[in-house]
Amino acid sequence: MLSNLLSKKSSHFILIVLCTLITFALQFNFREFDDNRLTSWKWAFADANMAWYLPPLLVAIFILYIAIKFSSARQGVFLTCLSFSVSAAFWGTPEVIVDASRYFAQAKHLAVYGIGYFISEWGGSINAWTDMPLAPFLYGILFKGFGESRTVIQVFTSVLFSMTVLFTYLIGKRLWDEETGFLAGLLLLGIPYVFSQTPLMLVDVPTMFFLTLTAFTFICAMEKGGAWTFASAAALFCTAFVKYSTWMMLSILPIILFVYLFEKNRARKETFIRGLSVAAIAGVLIGIVIIYKYDVVSAQIAFLREYQAPGLRRWGESFVSTFLYQIHPFITLAGLYSFYQAFRKKDLKFLIISWLIILIVAMQIRRSRYVLIAFPMLALMASYGLQKLKEIETRRFIVSCIVASSLVVAIFAYRPFLQSMSLVNLKDAGVFLASVKTERVEVYTTDSPRSIVNPSVAVPILDLFTDKDIVYHHDPDYTRPFKKIEKSPLRFTWEYENPEYYLQDQNVNDENNAIVIISNGPLKDLPDDVSEKIDGYEKVQVFNTSTRIFRYSPVVSVYMRDAAGE
Repeated sequence: MLSNLLSKKSSHFILIVLCTLITFALQFNFREFDDNRLTSWKWAFADANMAWYLPPLLVAIFILYIAIKFSSARQGVFLTCLSFSVSAAFWGTPEVIVDASRYFAQAKHLAVYGIGYFISEWGGSINAWTDMPLAPFLYGILFKGFGESRTVIQVFTSVLFSMTVLFTYLIGKRLWDEETGFLAGLLLLGIPYVFSQTPLMLVDVPTMFFLTLTAFTFICAMEKGGAWTFASAAALFCTAFVKYSTWMMLSILPIILFVYLFEKNRARKETFIRGLSVAAIAGVLIGIVIIYKYDVVSAQIAFLREYQAPGLRRWGESFVSTFLYQIHPFITLAGLYSFYQAFRKKDLKFLIISWLIILIVAMQIRRSRYVLIAFPMLALMASYGLQKLKEIETRRFIVSCIVASSLVVAIFAYRPFLQSMSLVNLKDAGVFLASVKTERVEVYTTDSPRSIVNPSVAVPILDLFTDKDIVYHHDPDYTRPFKKIEKSPLRFTWEYENPEYYLQDQNVNDENNAIVIISNGPLKDLPDDVSEKIDGYEKVQVFNTSTRIFRYSPVVSVYMRDAAGE
């Protein structure tokens, strides 16, 4: 009988592995359908041989399954350590999205001028664009406390991601059971796209963390009250100021309240008072900030309505790309099945984890970066759907296959592709400048008629990768006719304002300076004033890596005097 059971289980496992391999083969062979703007399979696997990915995939499945089997005692610790370790593997990725320029510049204002200046000048001398202040504030605090280091930022974002995995686990455990939560935490690692975001100095991973934290603390507040009420209000306050898009996503809180109001054997009046208390405390705190920065917030909201909202329809990606390539298809299928499972069980709690996905589909929010905020809830839906399988070993083996596929794609395809993007030139140049004997770096940018990005935004990204003092000679004449940039997703780059910290001591004649010229594409004709400036300097390094996929392709040329290069 035991041999029959083992034989049956082995046949199930072999079938699951075959389905995993067939799914990967289908994704690979039909990769042209992936229209993601950053990690499209047609780019990441452009010249790849599928056979090379199968051995590491099989090895990864085996290792993960063994690791999961021995993680039963401390599941939360296992999930936290695993997710942090995997995200740390991507720290070598450059800043591949130019939005990082904004967040670095904003954070550096706090590091240079202090918290008081940051708070008072947000939306004034600190150009806030459509950003909220929490993430740059936290980044600035880290810069002030630990120095201006990208490593510090990456450790922080990896911690936030691993905490998101942990809170996903805790939500599943709180709503149903530990197994549902554990598999949900693991399934969050089955989304390869997320690993392209964890090393970046953006706001998307912090937003995902704070929304998940808010959902968890609000659930605890509904169940226990007391200190959880204040913790939930604090989390809600933070989430409100991490990104404007979270305001809509916070509609999950009324859903949670509704579910708990109609839960059996629960005091409705007490539950309602708890929900009202959280809303009141957070509302007062949020209201104070909005009143203080009313002009900034109202202007941003008006701009979001006229620019961002219509733009989302133009800048989107297909749901096919997001849910069948950037997310493992097994997660999507399990998530779809979970609707049937919840309906059959008449499980009202399922509405909590499905609400954000319903909202995203109903509102046709198609860009993966904007869907990322709901990934923890999608992982919970998939885990809920997998609970239909009675054998715990089968469920965990399926999850092992999903996570293994995700990690193989992310590590062996996405990571090399991201490291080959032209923005790696800013990283490599910054690392090089940090290694040479010069105290100051003078930076010039050259315009190109074909560029859709203002070259000035490359300067803060370069600054992120070097500890040298940067002086930037910004030319305000770099611009485009308004009609050409009015609807561009990169419009913010043309509204660049040179921070004061790049203007200091521009007239100091230090022969030990390095001069950096950033151009879009190979450096050709230089303006006369730049040609005069580099007279007597030697071109010592040119960083010109390019995928030839994107129109913006910064090339960094470094010039030094002979004495400086010795």
